[in-house]
Amino acid sequence: MKRVLVIGANSYIGKKFYEYVGSLNEKLIEIDMVSAADGSWEKVDFSLYDTVLHLSAIVHRKENKKMKDLYEKINHNLPVSIASKAKDNHVKQFIFMSTVAVYGDINGCITKDTIPKPLSLYGRSKLYAEDDIQKFKNIDFKIAIIRSPMVYGEGCKGNYQRLSKLAAFTPVFPNYHNKRSKIHVDKLNYYLLDIILHAKEGLFYPQDKEYGDTCAQIIDIRKRMGKKTYLTMIFNGFIRYLEKRVGIINKMFGDLYYDIDILI
Repeated sequence: MKRVLVIGANSYIGKKFYEYVGSLNEKLIEIDMVSAADGSWEKVDFSLYDTVLHLSAIVHRKENKKMKDLYEKINHNLPVSIASKAKDNHVKQFIFMSTVAVYGDINGCITKDTIPKPLSLYGRSKLYAEDDIQKFKNIDFKIAIIRSPMVYGEGCKGNYQRLSKLAAFTPVFPNYHNKRSKIHVDKLNYYLLDIILHAKEGLFYPQDKEYGDTCAQIIDIRKRMGKKTYLTMIFNGFIRYLEKRVGIINKMFGDLYYDIDILI
């Protein structure tokens, strides 16, 4: 049985992964959870583990220039330090949870050949961490980097939660359709377990089989609230103009999706 150390005891994905593994009929791996923010990881004997799964990060915050050093410290330098300790302690595999944000404000399809061009502090810090962590890779120390799209599921914070709040007060919505990669936390947990059990390495792009559509999601969320949604095309020209110029409009109505055939 493989032993796994999860860095990010208080993270949403960490908690869900722990619950997911515990719900399986067969005990496939043994998980320990530790916090990164309070430095608890420094006291842990990494040599006891086959895999270190790093989930701790600053995310879902409104950015400003004053936060640059904080993003650098938590999202870049910290995971690199933890990966270095994992290698020094002969851990066989290090898994780093990255993000689709490393590609910046792309409006369209992302393939495995798309070059990352992050614009946000979050995206840049994650890509810097990716680059430095990859330098530790060798035949005895496998690196798996997961460029996750939007994660959703019960209790999830972030874009999906904000969309749900918007839906509650939006009886009229633009009849404007797009494609957004997303992944349910249960499916993400399945992929994490598979990567661990088979000691996989490389870049991974997990996503649901079907793309998200902001308009369809608003309709679905409101339907579950018992509310009807009225669609209009009156704003479509305005949205089409702004989605390439205004970040928040691009995030809501623009396309951002992985090629459905991309390797995962």
